[in-house]
Amino acid sequence: MLIGRKEEQTSLWDAYNSEESEFVAVYGRRRVGKTFLVRETFGDKFSFYHSGLANSTMEEQLKNFWLSLKQYGYKGEQPASWLDAFYELGRLLSRRKMKRKVVFIDELPWMDTPKSKFLPAFEHFWNGWASARNDILLIICGSATSWIVRKVFHNHGGLHNRVTYRIPLKPFSLYECEQFSKHKSLGFNRRQIAEAYMALGGIPYYWKSLTKGLSVAQNFDKLFFAEDAIMKNEFQELYASLFKNEEHYIKIVQALGTRKAGMTRDEIIKNTGIDGSGAFSSYLADLEQSGFIRKYNVFGRKTKGALWQLIDNYTLFYFSFIANRTGNDENFWTRSINTPAYNVWCGLSFERVCLQHIRQIKLGLSIAGTVSDVYAWRTMSGDGHLGAQIDMVIDRNDKVINLCEMKYSEYEYSLTADDISNLINKKKAFVSETKTRKAVQFTMITSCGLAHNQYSNNIHSELVLEDLFKE
Repeated sequence: MLIGRKEEQTSLWDAYNSEESEFVAVYGRRRVGKTFLVRETFGDKFSFYHSGLANSTMEEQLKNFWLSLKQYGYKGEQPASWLDAFYELGRLLSRRKMKRKVVFIDELPWMDTPKSKFLPAFEHFWNGWASARNDILLIICGSATSWIVRKVFHNHGGLHNRVTYRIPLKPFSLYECEQFSKHKSLGFNRRQIAEAYMALGGIPYYWKSLTKGLSVAQNFDKLFFAEDAIMKNEFQELYASLFKNEEHYIKIVQALGTRKAGMTRDEIIKNTGIDGSGAFSSYLADLEQSGFIRKYNVFGRKTKGALWQLIDNYTLFYFSFIANRTGNDENFWTRSINTPAYNVWCGLSFERVCLQHIRQIKLGLSIAGTVSDVYAWRTMSGDGHLGAQIDMVIDRNDKVINLCEMKYSEYEYSLTADDISNLINKKKAFVSETKTRKAVQFTMITSCGLAHNQYSNNIHSELVLEDLFKE
């Protein structure tokens, strides 16, 4: 059963029903469900399906392609080059009687091995044969998003502007994870779904690994800490499968994992020791395109001082509890509940989840139809105020700014005098530095609601976990 993905499926069917040949690229983070989406959408409608091999030579890739050709009726010898291989694919498709010929090439980036001349042959297949017809739907897919962006979308040769449908596949939202949980009969309530989301993010493959009848804590012990845990090597495999020289990428996410609000480019260079050359910019771009980090501007600045922030939930969980773990306690997570480290992680992770559900937050504030931008903001101490940091600033076109404070707790959150003092300091520093003339309001986003006491009247609007589950 396919959960969500309505817009993506609509785009695929639009391409299928077109009266022209169409070139579709489906891309996104590893394990996000790209292949499943295409397979579930088209079922047995493929005229040709092929998947590239990981870490293989040109000879192995060509043999694998030849075997796929044979599955669809090809009788000839193994092609000697990619030019020959795609020529034979064209001949094979020409003989197919289907009105719409769906060609799905999965893990395309893996096929582009060094000195293989794969890309020119692929370009020629589309430009010289497929695009001249009106019956071809070519779908490419790959977890190496940076390759697709660089070699296909930003291609300066034969593939320039050739992709007719770009379908970025994003992780599930909390709403979609709830639908998935119900489909698998996991029996989780929303609080438990949110806790699972804090570690797994909205990655369908991870959620598929959860076991019915076990609590979230028991599932985590089984997934991450058991002797035969299926996620034991996920971190190494994840980055190695996506990036060449993965050690540079890992250094960057490690550095960003130590600073919840993110770092500037110069701060990342200083903390990683990586040469800040042109290659460094590509590392950041690759991580952003693959969904591991995000780049966002600081309020009041268009580009200067932009921050990079680690937003991949699994990577954050790995650095918090797995990377430096000693011992072999198979019940590690169950024993960790309510420890100081666990509570700190919950607070930081809840903030990340909020940042991943900005659309739902705007719906909850009834400003979905209002033009607005979301920023972060921070300042050093000075001018009569302490240093301050705000992770979510919603700058609205109706002359209001929401300063959002996110708090995770087991029960209703009770504001204290210190909380209010801290918020007032943030507002004072924000108004002083930005010189804004808009109304500045406090918004609290909590896991279990806000206890109404003598301090809660200082809050202008509040949202709860339930609001993040909006569709």
